[in-house]
Amino acid sequence: MPSILSHAVASAGIKSFFRFRSSSVKLLALCAFCAMIPDADAIGFWMGIPYGNTFGHRGFTHSFCFAMLLAILIVLLFYPKEKIFSRNGLLYLLCFFIAGSSHPVLDAMTSGGLGVAFFSPFSNARYFFPFRPIKVSPIGFRNFFSAWGWAVIKSELIVIWIPTFALIAANGYFYKKKL
Repeated sequence: MPSILSHAVASAGIKSFFRFRSSSVKLLALCAFCAMIPDADAIGFWMGIPYGNTFGHRGFTHSFCFAMLLAILIVLLFYPKEKIFSRNGLLYLLCFFIAGSSHPVLDAMTSGGLGVAFFSPFSNARYFFPFRPIKVSPIGFRNFFSAWGWAVIKSELIVIWIPTFALIAANGYFYKKKL
């Protein structure tokens, strides 16, 4: 998996495509939450849940189904005045769904693990993309501060951070030009 910070950075790039009247900070924080929360399943390692289990790491919480359920919950909880099938409601739903879906997509580009269960709970088959330039991140805070962790950061800077900030800058530039 990419580091948790890189998932949040990627969500900032996604958020930059959505222009709402509501708080940009709130939207950014919720996008980051949607992008980071799938890794809460790592607690399963300490609870004895096998990695390849539906609820193991990169299982259900890394699925598109989970991303959609999470997006619906976020809209209902944090934007209760928006009707879910209104234009804004659907845009919020799409924004949070894409932010949540970015997590398994990035994980499928890593160099290790068992793959990602994109279609759980309907299928527990695990997938990787053929293009896997992101070094898999060590699990655990202590392990992250090692030579392995540094290799992960370097790969993430090249594959996630630089492209995301370039995207945000370009999107901001073109958005301002439209006005």
